Order: sequence, then C-alpha cells, then structure tokens
Amino acid sequence: MIYSNMPLDRCTNQRKNKRWLTAQFNHPNTLFCIVNNDMGLFSCDENSTKAVYLTQQQLSNLSLSSCIYLGKKIDTNAGSSVNSSADSSRASNIVKESDQSFFAVNLESLHFSTQDSLAVLGQWQSLRQVTANLSAADAAIQALAKALIHWHNTHQYCGKCGNINRSTEAGHARRCSECRNMSFPRTDPAVIMLVEHQFSDGVARCLLGRQASWKAGMYSTLAGFVDPGETLEEAVIREVGEETKVVVSNPQYITSQPWPFPASIMLGFTAVATSTAIDISEDDLEDCQWFSREQLDNVQTGSRDSISSYLIHAWKNKKIGQY
Repeated sequence: MIYSNMPLDRCTNQRKNKRWLTAQFNHPNTLFCIVNNDMGLFSCDENSTKAVYLTQQQLSNLSLSSCIYLGKKIDTNAGSSVNSSADSSRASNIVKESDQSFFAVNLESLHFSTQDSLAVLGQWQSLRQVTANLSAADAAIQALAKALIHWHNTHQYCGKCGNINRSTEAGHARRCSECRNMSFPRTDPAVIMLVEHQFSDGVARCLLGRQASWKAGMYSTLAGFVDPGETLEEAVIREVGEETKVVVSNPQYITSQPWPFPASIMLGFTAVATSTAIDISEDDLEDCQWFSREQLDNVQTGSRDSISSYLIHAWKNKKIGQY
C-alpha cells in the first residue's frame, strides 16, 4: 500500500501561525522537497533509490511565500539523501532540535542558477518510476508534495470571478485577490473493486479487465470515479455495470490509498457478482475475463504501486472476499 504511510504531522492548526511557520522555514533541520513538472529529485543506484531533500542554504533567494508546508516528522534519521552542512545548534525556541519540518517547492519558483545546480544532486524522475525502490516514508512525502504543487498550478485563478488566486495558509489554500473567495485542495474519490463469483463448478473467480494501452498481458481490477450525489457503494455497482454489464451486489469496503495522479484517492471494495456474462462493447476496455486463483499465478495483475495489486493478492490469499 504505497503512498499510504504518511510520516508527517501536517500541523493543521500551527501552520496558520506566521511566527511558528517562519521558525520552521528558517530552522536548519528543515528540508525542502522540489517538484519539477510532476517529477521529483532522486538519488538512484543499482540497489536503492532515495528522495533528495535540500536545505534552505542550498536554495538561494528562497522565500516562505513560494513554499508549501507539508508537515513535521519527529525523526531525523529517515534514511533520505540530504545535502546539508548546517549547524544544528542554532535551534529556534519554537522548534525542538529533534523535530524536522518539510516544505514543497515548485522548481519554477527557484532562481535559474539554483535550478541548474540541482542537476548534479540527483535525477529528475516520475514518482511512479521509482516508487518500488523508495522507502514508504519517502513515497508518501513525495506524493503529498506532488499533489499540492499540482493543485497550485491548476488553480491560479478564481473559479468565481476569474481574478488571480494567491497562496495562503502555508500553501493549503488560495484566496482570490479581488472577491476574497477561498479555494482549498480537493481530492477526487474513485472506487476500485475486486468482483468475485463462485461458479457452478465450485471454483471462485475474480473479474479483471485491461486497457489497450497497458503492457501486454496485464490485467487489473475495475475502477471509476464517484459521481456527484452518489454513495461509494452505488458507484461500485454502477461502474461494474457500465464497464462489463456484470451485475454486482453487497459492496464491502476494504481499504483506501492516496493516488496523486493527479489528485485522487482510491477506495478499495469487494463485491459479489450476481451475473457472469461479460459485455465490454459499450466501454473502452480491450478485454475482461474471469480468473481463478490458480490462473492468477500466470497473469500480470495490477501495477506494484497500486491498490489494485493489493486487492488481487489479498483475494488470491483468501484474506478478503466472500469466496
């Protein structure tokens, strides 16, 4: 369940205090996560991948107003690649020496010379390209940074009057410069479901589909966005019916996963099929089939960083589902 193990306290109440926030920004322990067009900075070798975080000293002319506060981790031994020569003895009386705050920074807000200097510290990589080799903490922090930077990039203007929005509340809101309307980051809910049925031969099978753009032979659980005015359970039933014409009942929530690609949360369910005939003629699936647990041994299922892989393997091992 990658991206789900957030190690940071988001400090929702404290971050609204400008004095407190400034102390976090100026503290030598504080680290900055740079996002470059949805890519992060990583140190990669044959055996491991680590997220590269920077100190304020390495980011010349950095201003607090151009940063987004991510949260505070009460453990400075995270195992990430940190390039710092700061003297930690200069602690503020507001920040404990053991505390470590993280900020997100859009690469475009940095000076050109600073942007160029980052190339020698690591490699720009898409988060999903390196997730499998990242620590759980790094994956969660990078996902949060990516999601918030994307939100700021796509909400530059007020949706109410069209004037410029400006960042406020440590980057967790934007306020219109004219009508003062406040905007906040939103997450799009999507359901993803492991549909099962016990056939007349006594064998339990699960329903998996594939998109034409996917790697050859790869299948995954069905998924779709939740409509306005719809419960999660209703979304499960509707999406399966729309994609395959299979009728399902009894959706049961299992678990969830942040999915910042670009701004979703995946809500995992199981459901029992009451019909088995598959019809994908009115959907964009390339193929959809029923798979027994034994057949799953020979099928590439889901991407490793997705909740879909978790649901399939949990069902295969009889940890979830009715059959």
